[in-house]
Amino acid sequence: MSLCQIPNRRHAVNTVIVLLLLTACAGPRNDDATVRQSVDNEVVIEPAQQLSSVDVIASLPAGHDAADGGPSSPIEVAAIRANRKGETHPSIREQSAGSSLVVMAGKVTADSYHGAPPLIRPPGEPLDTENYAHLDPNPVRLVSAFPVSTFSIDVDTGAYSNMRRFLNGGSLPPQGAVRTEELINYFSYDYPVPKNKDVPFSVATQATTAPWNRDKVLLRIGIKGFEVPEAERPAANLVFLVDVSGSMDSPDKLPLLKNALKLLTQRLTKRDRVSMVVYAGSSGVVLEPTAGNEQARILGALQRLRAGGSTNGASGIRLAYRMAEQGFIDGGINRVLLATDGDFNVGTVDFDALVDIVERQRDIGVSLTTLGFGAGNYNDHLMEQLADAGNGNHAYIDTLNEGRKVLVEQMTGTLQTIAKDVKIQVEFNPAIVAEYRLVGYENRMLRREDFNNDRIDAGEIGAGHTVTALYELALVGSKARLIDPLRYAEEDSTRRRSSGELAFVRLRYKAPDGERSRLIERPVPVRSIVTLDEADTEFRFAAAVAAFGELLRGGEYLGGYDYADIVELAGEARGADPFGYRGEFLGLVRLADSLSVPAPRVSRQ
Repeated sequence: MSLCQIPNRRHAVNTVIVLLLLTACAGPRNDDATVRQSVDNEVVIEPAQQLSSVDVIASLPAGHDAADGGPSSPIEVAAIRANRKGETHPSIREQSAGSSLVVMAGKVTADSYHGAPPLIRPPGEPLDTENYAHLDPNPVRLVSAFPVSTFSIDVDTGAYSNMRRFLNGGSLPPQGAVRTEELINYFSYDYPVPKNKDVPFSVATQATTAPWNRDKVLLRIGIKGFEVPEAERPAANLVFLVDVSGSMDSPDKLPLLKNALKLLTQRLTKRDRVSMVVYAGSSGVVLEPTAGNEQARILGALQRLRAGGSTNGASGIRLAYRMAEQGFIDGGINRVLLATDGDFNVGTVDFDALVDIVERQRDIGVSLTTLGFGAGNYNDHLMEQLADAGNGNHAYIDTLNEGRKVLVEQMTGTLQTIAKDVKIQVEFNPAIVAEYRLVGYENRMLRREDFNNDRIDAGEIGAGHTVTALYELALVGSKARLIDPLRYAEEDSTRRRSSGELAFVRLRYKAPDGERSRLIERPVPVRSIVTLDEADTEFRFAAAVAAFGELLRGGEYLGGYDYADIVELAGEARGADPFGYRGEFLGLVRLADSLSVPAPRVSRQ
């Protein structure tokens, strides 16, 4: 074992030391590996030709010398992996309470120190560096203070299949991996079909008793996109942007990716065009724009893909958009399909910079779909936000059957956008509603003034997509209210008006090639409130899925409602299930219950 220390710089901030522990399983030792400290307490790890060891990264309190006895109370443990070229890249996401360690492009910075215990990882144990955004649940809002709620719609489904991957792997998903609206919208619902293309989607509302609190009301807003038969689908110009870096060398990554894209390729016609860009340390074109019916050529290019090297995702994204411009089809579908684990580690790696690249490109009329793969280093946060910025959608492919669902069964909806920048605004009647809370959509919230601003980006709806939004309401006089009324509040004159309306729903959207939005308005009458038994099966099933998502996120607003209750509600409301997705959901709820603490209760059913 070799020990490399750096002198302590006596700043007011923390001192960082880096210990490179070269183990027997790490391969040959190379003394050319160096560690140096720069200004601002930054440690730079210099690459070495043979370095492939495990390291320990620790923090010392200010003023404590390494010579005084070595590191005490290290806050983090990480591994710096080296590829065959000796280019190191960080692999760190583990974080102990009260501490933060930032690693970007080989640089390590200690941000805080609170005496957390060491996190020592055995040399052979892989690091879990998956990245999820932390989102607090939407708060309860007082209607008298905040009568209007505004948000962007979301048709992403990646959180559901990713959650399924965790449960099937024997663990509950991290709370950050669960976006409740994506669990709800994973399923299609039987909403009224739009009558014609002039208004590309229908809007349906209903309200019922909240399953988890009979003193509250659940309001549903359902949207159904116009269904375009596959024979009428416009010609598609598709760019497969495939990550072939070393991190993709796993059965659940590149091999699964190739098989999923093969399924899509087999549905293309001679009107369509396919090109393929790959990226690792650099990017390149492996297939020039090719007619969709040249199956052998396209499938041959896919079959030849091999994984290796670092990951310069930004370079690949730029090249893919250039290829999309080269094969652009006026009036057709022009889309980049980015298939990756999101582990970008060379080139442009800054999150905001990557999102900015995609935002600038969407104005040329090319959309971006992100397809996430793999475990251990999956960057969910980046994949979801890139799709949002690229006027596209995000899916996570955990099995080939999920690839078939996204790329074959829902091919037209995945590829063809029928409305863009779709926003929903709900105004609640203070004479009827005292409080409300939007279930999910935490990273889709908009300001009230954004609703009428056509320059504000929002979500897209694909052909045939359904979108569901749920609000939990406490009515005036309900004992389930969480916010006490103000002692000195003035009587609002609006309480004497529109007493027959629960709320008023407004939607704005643009045509796929339009720049000015159109408005749809719908009142929600009080008489639309029905008992839970009277609510349709689609509503009750969506409520069960919502409760499941909320429970996986901590269940802050569910009271004593548990997995057994969800199984009971979903089982009664399963309805038509031609592909078995709803039946699978029931199995996942039971599995989550078995993995939860305390002991499971589903067995009582």
